[in-house]
Amino acid sequence: MTDTTDAKIRTATPADAATVARLHAVSWRRHYRGAYADAYLDGDVVSDRLAVWTRRLADPEGTLTLLAEDATEALGFVHIVFDDDSTWGSLIDNLHITPDHQRTGVGRSLLTLAAQAATRQATHPGLYLWVLEQNDAAQHFYRAMGGNIVEKATVSDPGGVPGRLVGEPVKLRCAWPDVRTVTGAART
Repeated sequence: MTDTTDAKIRTATPADAATVARLHAVSWRRHYRGAYADAYLDGDVVSDRLAVWTRRLADPEGTLTLLAEDATEALGFVHIVFDDDSTWGSLIDNLHITPDHQRTGVGRSLLTLAAQAATRQATHPGLYLWVLEQNDAAQHFYRAMGGNIVEKATVSDPGGVPGRLVGEPVKLRCAWPDVRTVTGAART
């Protein structure tokens, strides 16, 4: 495992679309089994995510994507949409860390930097994200970072394409009413 002291975090650029898409697909394949259809996860998820990240990184207005790397590989990323919701504030739309780098501080660093960016760039003080109900490890991490589960909802088909889900999986809204509580939790 790599300690975060080896990680460098920078703003992702359009040239990073394939790297971010690969990280995203690896994470979904590992953590979304049972909620997302195996045919989707084992099939076109990489090309689907590449299309998403190519668009997002080409036009980052109102968003920020941070990429964590060490000397040899990408370790994870976070994507934030500033002032996404009038009630909940800025959306952490993605936070994914490679399996070998979970529990090393990379996720904590990325979430903290996203919260700091929201403090500087957003007008609403809140921060939130959605996490699958089945992802207990992520829920534990977000709670340790000061987040609270405030709502349940049904997951929508990825990319709006029917058949990419298994049943009706549930997602949970995890919220920080004040982004400063994220950075405060990260220091402890």
